[in-house]
Amino acid sequence: MRTFVHLVLFACAIAVAIGAFLPVVGGISPGDVAVIDLRDGFTTGVTVEQIENQAVTFYTSMTALLLGAAVLLLVAALVGSRAAGWLGVIVGIGTLAVFFWRLDDRVGDYLRDNYNALLADRWGLYLAGGGLIIALLALLVPKERPTVR
Repeated sequence: MRTFVHLVLFACAIAVAIGAFLPVVGGISPGDVAVIDLRDGFTTGVTVEQIENQAVTFYTSMTALLLGAAVLLLVAALVGSRAAGWLGVIVGIGTLAVFFWRLDDRVGDYLRDNYNALLADRWGLYLAGGGLIIALLALLVPKERPTVR
């Protein structure tokens, strides 16, 4: 990989890791969402406040998936493995996409009516989502050509 791609992936890994601990929507942080909620969906009649107040252990939360994506991006930056970078991007974007899909399934009307307040100053979404999008673009940069001597 090119040198600037290594640097960009390193910065993206740090952004995703920090964004994994900050609120994503409203007061919901990735630590409040269980992986089971991503797999099965939120229970019927759940509100945003109930999702915010869930007690989820670290290793069964969405934070663990986002940190896994950050670690894969860091490995890609340090070692130069495009496969690790792509896997990290797929895991991270997939996690965020499934979260928003499941959230829209249960409280979509509330989100659409109050999006100004719920998405204002959500640094977790900005850092994690932005870091993953920039990492995706960095991985699309072609490899260096070998120099002929």
